[in-house]
Amino acid sequence: MASRIIKVVSRCRVYPQVKSSMGDFKLSICDIPLLTIHYNQKGALFSSPPFPPSELLTRLKTALSQALTHFPPLAGQLVADSEGVISVTCNDFGVDFIQADGSSFHVADLLRSAGGDVPKWVKECFPMNGVVCYDGLFRPLLAVQVTDLADGVFIACTMNHTLADGTSFWNFFNSFAEICRGANRISGVPDFSRHSILVSPVFPKLPPGGPPPVITFSEKYRVREKIFKFSNESILKLKGLVNETIYPPENVARKPPAIISSFQSLCALLWRGITRARRLPSNEKTTFYLTVNYRHRIIPNLDPLYFGNVILSIPITSTAAEILNGDIHGCAVLIHEAVQRQGHAKMQKHAADWERRPEVYSPGNIAGAIVLMGSSPRFPMYASDFGWGKPITIRCGPANKYDGKIAAFPGGDGDNSVDFEVALAPETMAGLESDPEFMLYVSPF
Repeated sequence: MASRIIKVVSRCRVYPQVKSSMGDFKLSICDIPLLTIHYNQKGALFSSPPFPPSELLTRLKTALSQALTHFPPLAGQLVADSEGVISVTCNDFGVDFIQADGSSFHVADLLRSAGGDVPKWVKECFPMNGVVCYDGLFRPLLAVQVTDLADGVFIACTMNHTLADGTSFWNFFNSFAEICRGANRISGVPDFSRHSILVSPVFPKLPPGGPPPVITFSEKYRVREKIFKFSNESILKLKGLVNETIYPPENVARKPPAIISSFQSLCALLWRGITRARRLPSNEKTTFYLTVNYRHRIIPNLDPLYFGNVILSIPITSTAAEILNGDIHGCAVLIHEAVQRQGHAKMQKHAADWERRPEVYSPGNIAGAIVLMGSSPRFPMYASDFGWGKPITIRCGPANKYDGKIAAFPGGDGDNSVDFEVALAPETMAGLESDPEFMLYVSPF
């Protein structure tokens, strides 16, 4: 029997339809630290379009060329000046466009894989695997891969993370889709301004002409990746429990509106379940990192479609005993209070700290006690209709995967459900799958 593989069929460069008039694009204090992580990889699975693959490729290339006209930095390159300061030159360098054949796989192979784990072959649906953002000095800042399945198509986008966070990533992806389905103009016009406390003349010292500090996790480290789905009904039940515990029935007269959000409740459920599954000593510290959008938190507020990274990964640290002892509400309160503390003053402090000691990230989970929540169920991922219907599901590529990395997606049914793509060491994943508290709220697919 022939092996089932994803095979690259063709590769070309796509350029903006209109030459860029934008000058150099400065990186901010939220962009620069990401030079040492992998490119951001997200992809959408669709049913097969009602036209032949050759027409699909033509439509996608044309739409991509038009979309790049609206997003000049993505078609540019990273450049370093004589002092090693890196910025983006909008020089129409172009982006990679790859066609791949995955006709030995079906949509059902991705949706209903053995054990519910994300199939290993899915990573081959993404371009530029293992590429670090610093490599944007030599390689395109964006790549799109179209993989034809037996009964569907997977469209993946790999984007240099120093240019864009999730908000900006999905604005580009949805603008690309909007143009492909026939729009004359994009509805989400990006804001490329660089006038805020995020801009600094200070840049970390990187080895001139050489690689930056290495990524602190190995791509060969074995993790299991699995999708856990939470229905709207299940989420409301959990949120109700968390807030009822804080404001019990006897205090109902003084009970304010729910203060712990649905997402914070889910984060607490995951943190507790993973901490239990890891069997950490009671006095060992564990940290939950939550990515927070600052566009509306700094003063003056940034445009909601400000293009770049306006995120901080906030650490919430406690001991295993404090996380697991008692009910879930204690853990949820820790997360809620940490989010409530985020505001302009926090970003001011971050900017001041950067001026004193600018640093790039050292991603990974060396201590084995970290959980990092990325992406967001608020991102409009299912708005990416390229002309024949919305996606069936969304997946991440293999970039930046290590024990404890989680990505949150909106559910595909438009019913306020949430999906989590969880990467854990195999023994930890087995423990989470058998955790009664956690599995009580997980919904079947």
